[in-house]
Amino acid sequence: MGTNYSVSLERVIKEFSYETLYMPRLPSELSVTSQDVNRPALLLADRDDYFDPERVQILGLSELEYLKTLSAERQEEGLERLTSRRPPFILITRGLACPPALRTLAEKYEVPLLRTEDATSSCMSALISFLGTELAERITRHGVLVEVYGEGVLMVGDSGVGKSETAIELVKRGHRLIADDAVEIRRVSAKTLVGSAPDNIRHFIELRGIGVINARRIFGMGAVKLTEKINLVIQLEPWDPNKVYDRMGLDNDYINIMGIKVPMTVVPVKPGRNLAVIIEVAAMNNRQKKMGYNAARELLHQLGMDEGEEAAAEELEIWQNY
Repeated sequence: MGTNYSVSLERVIKEFSYETLYMPRLPSELSVTSQDVNRPALLLADRDDYFDPERVQILGLSELEYLKTLSAERQEEGLERLTSRRPPFILITRGLACPPALRTLAEKYEVPLLRTEDATSSCMSALISFLGTELAERITRHGVLVEVYGEGVLMVGDSGVGKSETAIELVKRGHRLIADDAVEIRRVSAKTLVGSAPDNIRHFIELRGIGVINARRIFGMGAVKLTEKINLVIQLEPWDPNKVYDRMGLDNDYINIMGIKVPMTVVPVKPGRNLAVIIEVAAMNNRQKKMGYNAARELLHQLGMDEGEEAAAEELEIWQNY
C-alpha cells in the first residue's frame, strides 16, 4: 500500500463504546495504523518471533487465566514484554478485571488501556471489519454514486454530461445519493469496493443553473446514504452517430478499479432519453445477471443460437462476485 492511513483512537472508542481504564493523553492525538489485531498469548509466554507492535492487542479470558497460573515475577515479565512494545492500545474483553501489574506497566510505557463487555471473538470480528474499512486502500474518482434498488451504481463521464441531473431524478424516484462530483473508493477486500463522499462535501450536489444544494435537507434523510458497495459502473457519454453501441448486452465489459473487475456499461446521452429510467433498468439487469439470468442468452437460446456452456459459466462466476 503506497499510503499509510490511520484512524484516531477517539473514533475507535466512540464507535464501540469502549471503557477507558488508562489514557496517556487525549485519544484524538493517538491513532491506529494497522488493520490487523492480535491476541498476545505467545508473547506472554516469551515467544515474540513474529510479534507486530503496530497491531491492537486483545486480552481475553484465555490470556488472563494463563497469567494467573504464573508467579507474580513471571506475570510482570510477560506483561512488560507486551507493554514495552507500545501497541496502539490494549483491549480487555468480557468486562474482565484488569491485572494490577498491567495497569502499572501501561502507565509506565504510556499504552492506552481499554475494556469492553463484548465476547472476544465478536469483539475481534467487529474491530477487524471497522479497521479494514477505515484503513483500506483508497482512490478518489470524479463521478456520482447512487444506490438504485440496492445496487451501488457509479456514474462516470465528462463534466456537463448530466450525471448530477440524473442523480437528482433518481433521488426523486426513491433511490439514494451517496456522493456527487468526488467519490472516495475503498478496497475493503479482495472482491469488494465501497464508495463514499469526502466529509466536507457529503450530501451536497451541484446543478448547473441552480447551484449547490443539500440533498439531505431538501429530500430528507431517506434520500441519502453514507456508503455503498460499487456493483456497477455506468459511463455516460454524448451520443456519437458514428459509434456502434451494444444492442444485445451479450458481451459484458469490465473496468479495473484497484485490481478489482467491476461490470461496466456505456450509456449514450442525447435529448429525449430518460437516463434515470435507463439506469434503473441497468441496475435491475445487473442484479439478474448476478443471480444467473441473462436475457440476451435466453433470447439466443430461443432462437437456437446457444453460446458455449464454458463461456457462460465463466461469465456467471465473474458476475456473482458482485
